[in-house]
Amino acid sequence: MTDRESNQEREGEAGRAGGRRFGSYEEFWPYYVAMHSKAATRWVHLTGTLTGLAVSAYGALRGRPKLLLALPLIGYGTAWPAHFLIERNNPATFGHPAWSLRGDAQMIRMMLKGRDAELAEIAAKWLAEHGS
Repeated sequence: MTDRESNQEREGEAGRAGGRRFGSYEEFWPYYVAMHSKAATRWVHLTGTLTGLAVSAYGALRGRPKLLLALPLIGYGTAWPAHFLIERNNPATFGHPAWSLRGDAQMIRMMLKGRDAELAEIAAKWLAEHGS
């Protein structure tokens, strides 16, 4: 094991996703976007996350704490099937949960700002350089 790999293991945040090693979130981000190369997958993510947030917020405002579980259940419950059925890949969450959550938030912010085409370009570039 190299010193870098040893440091990554100790830090706990760096690690493997899709059989690849990433030393930082900045290295992971283009891979994360590439795992969402199809617009339909990105839009399913956005819909699931925003629906989960809305139901969770409603639960918080109405004093129904069980509805706070809606965010992960609805968010992941819609996103994961999109990977299997649309992208035909495994969710990046399986290999890197913390960075995947951050990536999802960044991807959704970009989509809400009308930057979906930029995400498609990031995905295409990463896939061209690294293969599928």
